[in-house]
Amino acid sequence: MRGILLALACSLTVLLSTPMAQAAGGPLGIDHKLHYDNSGIWKRSTQKDLQYAMIVTVLGGAFALGDRDKLGDTFWRSVDAVAFSAAGAALLKVSFQRKRPSQTDNPNAFFRGVKYQSFPSGEVTAISAAVTPFMVRYGHEHPAVYGLALLPVYDAIARMKTHGHWQTDVLAGAALGTGIGIWASRRDSPLILSWLPGGFRVGFVHRFQ
Repeated sequence: MRGILLALACSLTVLLSTPMAQAAGGPLGIDHKLHYDNSGIWKRSTQKDLQYAMIVTVLGGAFALGDRDKLGDTFWRSVDAVAFSAAGAALLKVSFQRKRPSQTDNPNAFFRGVKYQSFPSGEVTAISAAVTPFMVRYGHEHPAVYGLALLPVYDAIARMKTHGHWQTDVLAGAALGTGIGIWASRRDSPLILSWLPGGFRVGFVHRFQ
């Protein structure tokens, strides 16, 4: 757990260390637009590729391995974390109704209608949730696993650079995803798997051995 907190602290440091180009605002007084950059590694298409790769990896690993070994169990906990954090982020988005940096220069533009859904970042939430169970399960044995925290950090910076989110949007997403990821990791067993027929516990790899 200490490693998770350290990785999260380092991530927050990276996100908050970007120099402010203008007066900041928002709930923590840190929200400001970054210089727009939709090129290279920051391209929106690259962000989407990461999100799709995460979904395919998590679902593919869960269904392939089942729950018969440590890695398969971790994949299923990641499925739980992604699903429940996505639902939580969606609820918060329609509750706070915040405009994105691409839609306004005012970081205090909350409660402007359900079509505005900047807070929190759903992508940062999902990616944080996806990697947290692996850090919880394997980080103390293999510290390099904490490097997975770089994925949500990258996505958070990229979302800000393409004016998809404010600083507090991505910070809230990282906190939500990490928190639910820790919750999913500490359960006695994966929740969504318990709702499915027993055959899913075996996994396709073990079924055809």
